[in-house]
Amino acid sequence: MLHYRSLSPQLQQRILEDRAHGVRSSARCSDQSAVRRNPDRDAPTLWRPAFVRDIEKILHLPAYNRYADKTQVFSFTHNDDITRRALHVQLVSRIARNIGAVLGLNLDLIEAIALGHDLGHTPFGHAGERFLNELTQGKSGRLFRHNIQSVRVLDNMYARNVSMQTLDGILCHNGELEGRHYAPKPLRGLDDYDVKVRSCQCDERAADALVPSTLEGCLVRVCDIVAYLGKDRQDAAKAHVLDGMDVFDRGDMGRENAEIINNLTVSIIEHSYGRDCIEMDDEIFSELQRAKRQNYQYIYRSGKVEQLYSASIRPMMRELYDELYRQAADRDRSSVLWRHHIEHINEQRAHYTDADYSLEDPHQIVTDYIASMTDDYFIALHRYLFPKSPYEIKYKSYFDDL
Repeated sequence: MLHYRSLSPQLQQRILEDRAHGVRSSARCSDQSAVRRNPDRDAPTLWRPAFVRDIEKILHLPAYNRYADKTQVFSFTHNDDITRRALHVQLVSRIARNIGAVLGLNLDLIEAIALGHDLGHTPFGHAGERFLNELTQGKSGRLFRHNIQSVRVLDNMYARNVSMQTLDGILCHNGELEGRHYAPKPLRGLDDYDVKVRSCQCDERAADALVPSTLEGCLVRVCDIVAYLGKDRQDAAKAHVLDGMDVFDRGDMGRENAEIINNLTVSIIEHSYGRDCIEMDDEIFSELQRAKRQNYQYIYRSGKVEQLYSASIRPMMRELYDELYRQAADRDRSSVLWRHHIEHINEQRAHYTDADYSLEDPHQIVTDYIASMTDDYFIALHRYLFPKSPYEIKYKSYFDDL
């Protein structure tokens, strides 16, 4: 029997009265506060306010298209019902907008952060992220984190003049680090933001301690967890990693996706309305932590999943990295790296900057390229560059269960 919480009658009445009197959250980030690197461009208009411009910059970016073929959790399975990253970012946006509308926050800023938060994610999900981090740290000394890469995509690679508030929310979205209480730490300006980015490029402690500067950013951060916690369980069952939901505790939060979204949403609204922080009650937070631990135990660190990634994707990524670095260091204009990546970036950023992307550090260029790949592109490029490689990916067919 599914269990759905409801908002208390007292809070529902308070919200209705506040709406009737036009009361808005004092913690809301206003459109007028948007800060851009080039303030002379991208001026807001009546139909395209500041953060709407950010949303549209993200939606029209080539990197946004690639969400459609990037793994959320499960690779190697042909199944159109298993979540890809394109759906995940939409779910985060929808859940955060639902809550943000009740809390009186800036829905455009919420949407911009949510839709852009995984732009820097690698192919093959968090396994791909781990493997690319191993390579970048070993070869260049820099950390690779998809949240850091996401703001690099917008702010450096494509140089889209996105607002500081959107960039900061994306940088600080880390959905792997849960908290019961999220309070924003405001930035004084872009100099503060740039220090924040640089500090977490080489210091894991700084990367793990990131806090959003707006309440909208705080909300997206917790909604990232809300969006994947139950959905990953559904997908695990469809991918036959799980036999069913019975392995998970039910508790007051529930164990099915619909229960989890509803009950976490109710707890967040109940404990955050009218405040300058995002909170949930102790019981629900404790259950969220337990649910995450169980997801790791039964899904993310399942022997079935880990073995497939380590045996194939890790060595394939190492081969690709070394060959692409050679192409970058040689400045080989006939290479795949140059024709498929460097020329593409220079063409895409020409409207915003005349800086030549090919002059950047070769290790960074290779990291950017690999991170930008979809799952299918990664596999196709590896096959093209290494036709005799012993490593290959075998997908489970739609019909293997028949």
